[in-house]
Amino acid sequence: MSGVLLLSCPDQQGIVAATSAFIASFDGNIVHAEQHVDRLAGNDVSVFFQRIEFDLARPDVTHEAFLDAFQVVAEQFEMNVDLRNTAVPVPTAIMASKQPHCLYDLLTRWRSGELPMDLRVVVSNHPDHRDICEHMGVPYAHLPVAKETKPQQEQQVLATLAEHGVELVVLARYMQILSDDFVSHHPMRIINIHHSFLPAFIGANPYRQAHQRGVKLIGATAHYATADLDEGPIIAQETAHVTHRENVAQLTARGRDIETVVLARAVRSHLEHKVAVHGHKTIVYS
Repeated sequence: MSGVLLLSCPDQQGIVAATSAFIASFDGNIVHAEQHVDRLAGNDVSVFFQRIEFDLARPDVTHEAFLDAFQVVAEQFEMNVDLRNTAVPVPTAIMASKQPHCLYDLLTRWRSGELPMDLRVVVSNHPDHRDICEHMGVPYAHLPVAKETKPQQEQQVLATLAEHGVELVVLARYMQILSDDFVSHHPMRIINIHHSFLPAFIGANPYRQAHQRGVKLIGATAHYATADLDEGPIIAQETAHVTHRENVAQLTARGRDIETVVLARAVRSHLEHKVAVHGHKTIVYS
């Protein structure tokens, strides 16, 4: 058995020792560990975070049995505990609209083995990407949407995700605002990507707006989707300096390149169980 423990609790003495001793008691070997203490200004309670990768020599121990036994340690330190099986790829769906760049990049990285996900389905409100998805052996669900049919379409999407047993949803430039009800079905398990102009340049043609304002910096942000539009905990960001010499098309091309890299980085961090959500922010382990 191998696994990853994501832990958080009030900072205090003995956490690392108790956790390490527990893993050792199961004939376990810690292969990687990383920790962080978040000292909140104006608050006497600091929060301890830790990510532990470990292997167990005992084949008879299941993840469920290990987690049940670990509750003694968890209760002692008032821990939040998330145990993940690194041998099981995360069941994932990608949702996209017409823009292909993020979808195609994720498909390529998945097909090459770079992203450890179990890609179950691609969902789109347009038919444009069916050929490439089917060529790669990924089921493609075309679920068109109009303003008056949005609630019904969202229910169709949720049913499709449930049918395929999806745990993680990746919005690869899915150009529809998700309802609070939709987001509530996958809390902190929907990753979105957007250009970092929001909210400064909202609406259509953000790169044209940015060009008209003479911006000197462009970028992208990947975050978990929440009920607050584009305000969920940030997982990854990237920026690039630009100059007056770059036209709208060049800005758009550079922006799309950044979006693909940032989204892939965020998805990989989630798939490798390296993200801990703490209030409105994240702890992203290296």
